[in-house]
Amino acid sequence: MDAYHAVADRMDAPANWAFLDPAAERIAGLVQKLPLGPARDALHGVWLGHPLHPALAQLPVGCWTAATLLEATGGDGRAVRRLTAAGLAVLPPVLAAGWVDWSRLPPTHRRTGLVHAAGAVTAALLHAASLRARCNGHPGRGRLLGLAGTGTVGLVAALGGHLAYHQAAGAAHAEAEPRLAPSDWHSLGATADIPVDTPVRRRLGDVAVVVVRTAGDRWTVLADRCTHMAASLAGGEVVDGCLECPLHHSRFRLSDGRPARGPATAAQPRFETRVLADHLEARPRP
Repeated sequence: MDAYHAVADRMDAPANWAFLDPAAERIAGLVQKLPLGPARDALHGVWLGHPLHPALAQLPVGCWTAATLLEATGGDGRAVRRLTAAGLAVLPPVLAAGWVDWSRLPPTHRRTGLVHAAGAVTAALLHAASLRARCNGHPGRGRLLGLAGTGTVGLVAALGGHLAYHQAAGAAHAEAEPRLAPSDWHSLGATADIPVDTPVRRRLGDVAVVVVRTAGDRWTVLADRCTHMAASLAGGEVVDGCLECPLHHSRFRLSDGRPARGPATAAQPRFETRVLADHLEARPRP
């Protein structure tokens, strides 16, 4: 069993490297201060419903893998150079999306992400050196550098997958809440106990929810666990028809739970509501 988990344990190791924190904090601060405007949410993948970076990363990985396979099977050298160059050309938006997501992660995730980013830059430099060697008439050196670059990017992709899935850096942290809540109507307390425009935490069975009462006695009940990094939304505030997370300031529309501002990309689960005998009741949406 220990041997079976050895790889996973090694990929978990960077999360414990606290010596990376000073550099990570400085870099994260710089990334957060960049005047990206609406491009920041686009890079997060708010419009896509999940992080954009993993999808973009397939472009350079695919180009460099294809170049390596083509060369290994005796393919045309010009095609290998074009694929290598194409992988380098599409890299900037991949890195930009990755850094924007990374800057909003907690410290342990940032450590793993920083190692992942360093590996990605190393892979890109190896492929850039490979392309230069090929263009200068050194195909043997270019072949070795390209192989090293593709091997490195494979390891980088594995660590990125570990960060996204095992450490759940890109997962929707509240996706299961409606399935865990009782399926029938459940009381959340007297309406008189819930103030206007002030998020209140309640429980729907074993599931924590946040209740928002707005003017005109309009009710919104959302999963309390933020889809981004699981912070409690009950500590947030109502802003422009949205509930703002207190941790990373994602905003979720009260009307449908969808993110109006990142870094969250997944919608916040929303529950049906009704008022019965001056008590608010909720249940998962069918």
